Amino acid sequence: MANDYFRFRQFTVRQDRCAMKVGTDGTLLGAWVRVAGCLNILDAGTGAGLIALMLAQRNCDAAIDAVDIDGDACRQAAENVAGSPFAGRIRVVHASFSAYASETARRYDLVVSNPPYFVRSLKNPDPKRRIARHTDSFPLEELIGKGRELLAPGGRIALILPAGREDELRGLACENGLNVVRLTAVVPVPGAAVKRILAELSVSPASSCGRDTLLIEKARGEYSRAYAELTKDFYLKPV
Repeated sequence: MANDYFRFRQFTVRQDRCAMKVGTDGTLLGAWVRVAGCLNILDAGTGAGLIALMLAQRNCDAAIDAVDIDGDACRQAAENVAGSPFAGRIRVVHASFSAYASETARRYDLVVSNPPYFVRSLKNPDPKRRIARHTDSFPLEELIGKGRELLAPGGRIALILPAGREDELRGLACENGLNVVRLTAVVPVPGAAVKRILAELSVSPASSCGRDTLLIEKARGEYSRAYAELTKDFYLKPV
């Protein structure tokens, strides 16, 4: 059973009322995405607020809107934000991403999301976990299409997905006039297949897409130097 809270160096994420708990995916994305120069950031599907809090820690100039369709998650995210050093810079909004994108006049330098990604798997009987985990309520085409509309000039979308959805992501990027400018393949242990992709899409073209690989553990229970370096500003104990 997951803990009711997860304590980081500068903030605590309480998660007892959230369907999706703190995990490697969200922590990876929050530490990996480029935030320098981003004054306005949108965290789409914020859950308990982990990524919004990580980005606020990394960029002290950023104003962050954290949106989620689940009311309990939003209330918990708001409490987590209020208890953090970044309370004045993160706004939690209870709304579906589609509704928010259709109603807001704000434009963002960065839209970041750890979206639901189960497409055809057996659905969880818990409705909150079903919404958080399955694409029905937040399909990838909506994230890319609506996200593109919300971008300021030169803006970017960053997300994490299962490796098997890379071709789908590239197709949606092309359809919406976006360029895949950065991509990291995430491998859990040496010799294993790629499990996740961290991807960054930009309105601006790039001469080439920077692509690399991140190994999480060099042996079971022993994190790689690259993962430790990436997350060192967040975990209480060095990994």
